[in-house]
Order: sequence, then C-alpha cells, then structure tokens
Amino acid sequence: MIRRKLGQGLEVSALSLGAMGYGRARELPDRAEMIALLRTAVDRGMDFFDTAEVYGPWTNEEMVGEALAPVRDKVRIATKFGWDIDQETGQHRGGVNSKPKQIRNSVEGSLKRLATDHIDLYYQHRVDPEVPMEDVAGTVKDLINEGKVLWFGMSEAGVQSIRRAHAIQPVAALQSEYSLWTREPEDEIIPTIEELGIGLVPYSPLGKGFLTGKIEVNTRFDRSDLRNEIPRFSEEARKANQKLVDLIRRIGEKHASTPAQVALAWLLAQKPWIVPLFGTRRLERFDENIGALNVVLDEADLNEIEHANIVINGARYPEAILSRSGL
Repeated sequence: MIRRKLGQGLEVSALSLGAMGYGRARELPDRAEMIALLRTAVDRGMDFFDTAEVYGPWTNEEMVGEALAPVRDKVRIATKFGWDIDQETGQHRGGVNSKPKQIRNSVEGSLKRLATDHIDLYYQHRVDPEVPMEDVAGTVKDLINEGKVLWFGMSEAGVQSIRRAHAIQPVAALQSEYSLWTREPEDEIIPTIEELGIGLVPYSPLGKGFLTGKIEVNTRFDRSDLRNEIPRFSEEARKANQKLVDLIRRIGEKHASTPAQVALAWLLAQKPWIVPLFGTRRLERFDENIGALNVVLDEADLNEIEHANIVINGARYPEAILSRSGL
C-alpha cells in the first residue's frame, strides 16, 4: 500500500481504518469477523489503525488490541484520551477531562487494553477548556520521553490550541472532520498545520456514508442511528445534497470508479500529508475504499469539483452535540 508522511517523521499507510464501530459490546455477534477484518487489513498493506478510550468505553481498545497483537510490530496504533471516564469503573461521566493525572491514568489503561508497551499516536480527543494546553502537551511530552507514547496528536482542535500545544510538544497529526461536504478546515486549520508541519487525518471522509451514493432521499435509518438527528440527513437536505453525489458519480464513471473512491481520491489529492480515516464493518467495502489509491483525479476533475459551487444543506451535527463535544 502507498505510504504517506504525517508530521514529526510519522510514516503510515495512505489510508487508515477506524475501529469506532467495532467491539462496543463484548457480546457483539460479529466480534470475530471484526477481528478478522482488522487482520485482513494488515494483509492488504494497511498499518494505521484508530481507536479511543471512550469507544465502549474500553471494549473497543480491547478488541483492537486482540486483533493486532500478532502483528503489533507491523502496525501503528492510534488511540485517544480526554473524556471524563472513571478509570475504576469505565463509566463515562460526560464532559472532557485532560488533567495530567487523568491523562496518566488513561494511558496506563490504554496500554493494558491494547496489549502493548507503547502507543504510536496519542490524540487528545477534545480540547479541555479547564486545562491549559501547555499542561496537556507537557504531560504527553513526558510520556514520550518515558517511551509510553511515540507521537502526539490532537482531534478537532482550533488554531490557537494547536499552536500552544505544538510549542511544547510538536504535534504529528490533527484528526478533524474533512470531506467533500465538510470543507471548513480549509479556512484556517489546513493553512496552520501546513505551516507547522502537522499531518491531517480526516475522519468521516465519506460523509457518514452519504458520499458513497448508497443513501437516497427515501433511505430509512435504524432507530438508534445518529444520522436520524443530524440536520444534513433530513429528507430535504438529502434531496439538495444529492447534487454532490451526482457530480462525483459522473467523475467516477470516467475513471471506472465508485463515488466513494472518488471522494477518497479527492482528499488524497489535496495534500501529500493527508491520510483519510474511514470505518467499515464489511470486507467488500474495505476493498472498495482502498481501491481509491488507484484513482488519480486529473486537473480537469479537480476543477470540475471546485467550480461546481455546490452548497451543502444542513449542519453536520445537531447543536446539542456540537456544544457538548466542543466541536
């Protein structure tokens, strides 16, 4: 698989697999299949995998640790700290917590669950407004000096937080939502991290499935699906946003590619230090997505997308989630 460099010398496969949807419960019927998928991803050449303390909490890291233990020396594992999780019970108490003591407790728990002696990339999941960024970065710097962490990352952080953290401990990667229908990072975030030499790991590169072309106006989601609450997935918004899918489908036909492959290829074409992070529970979707590495969009394709001037309808999250998550 093609490789790319993020920041601070961190080199990884050009695409990353996010495991957020795996192993949220020990009784998950397809747990074995998810472990098999993670191992197959390694066989396909992927070496960059993403999880977080809060996913579950804890069951996700345990699954990823079990899946990757036999190939630990061949992969880079990213996990995250920063939510207020009781380190004794695993209860997510709500809100954020990046106090140095919490970070240190979190890293020990993650190391144990991931069955490893080091975390390759350790992200602050969300900025904690109550803790100076210098204290957060300083704590991670100490963990790096101790060999428990190799690289420092941030997630959904703003420009000032990134600069303050980077001044204490150089940041290797920023994880933020970025895709053909979420382009806000282009305003300030991308110019800032390019200046500082920080890589970008865009999550939701396929717009929570919308950019695959498999979600239509009449699509109905399971009652528990978060997309039921997202304004961008209302019937009215989906109808308006279909213009974007129609565009990338046309471009895909030119390259004998799917809309999902075009959406990922577009991200890869933006900067050489961008490594899209996608999630899937199905091997055929995994293979489809990594097929994007064979899609090379030419200048005409990129210009057509850029000059289509398609305005995306609907917010990317409900206001309640935005305020609660610090997004």
